[in-house]
Amino acid sequence: MRIVWAGLALLGISLISGGLKAQDEAAKPQFYIQRVKPIFENNCFRCHGGMNHRGALSMATKAGMAKGGKDGAVVVPGDPGRSLLVRSLRHEQPPEKPMPPKSKLSDQDIATIERWVKAGAIMPDDTIPGRR
Repeated sequence: MRIVWAGLALLGISLISGGLKAQDEAAKPQFYIQRVKPIFENNCFRCHGGMNHRGALSMATKAGMAKGGKDGAVVVPGDPGRSLLVRSLRHEQPPEKPMPPKSKLSDQDIATIERWVKAGAIMPDDTIPGRR
């Protein structure tokens, strides 16, 4: 009987640590680079990247995301529900500004961004052109 309980305890610990590992992954800059940034590049940077800062929002850099746009901060690290970015991507609110405007992102892409925001919206530091 003790062996069964010990086995169940180990299973519970491994399930918990596996969940923590997945959450920890989203809190690393690499998660942003590999999973979040490609979503932004494919769906957001046309209007909010490079030289384009529609609504005064640049999503291409950590500094730009921290500054936000003319409507204020777009990300509340740790709180996807209060983040304008997530609400806009869900096409929830503000209703006059769903993003992207023509078609909603996939549920999987939105979940990836929500996970990133919940883990603290960690981005690598901005790089100075010509430096690594």
